[in-house]
Amino acid sequence: QVQLVESGGGLVQPGGSLRLSCAVSGFTSEYYAAGWFRQAPGKEREFVAGHSWTGGSTIYADSVKGRFTISRDNAKKTVYLQMNSLKPEDTAVYYCARPTSPRGTLNVAGFGVWGQGTQVTVSS
Repeated sequence: QVQLVESGGGLVQPGGSLRLSCAVSGFTSEYYAAGWFRQAPGKEREFVAGHSWTGGSTIYADSVKGRFTISRDNAKKTVYLQMNSLKPEDTAVYYCARPTSPRGTLNVAGFGVWGQGTQVTVSS
């Protein structure tokens, strides 16, 4: 059974940091790209960051570039999202994601398997 389980969310003040983790199981994770998406109240889910299955490339939404870093540890079957300089507009439910097909190029549209999400709230 394919599972993606996020953790690490919470309440943080503006300017603070959080690190989200996504533990995956039920598939050969090193053959798949990994990604993070988020959904704020009343808004559509949006792409945040992606990491190629080869480890050779990462992509970020313009809104988080320079502040967020995606990484992965294939031995631990875990994907991370380090979030620094957090802003109130980063408040959302954050979802870990996997493409529906293995290998291939890193493509935002290819993500189709989701975790249950973890809430991040940035507020003073």
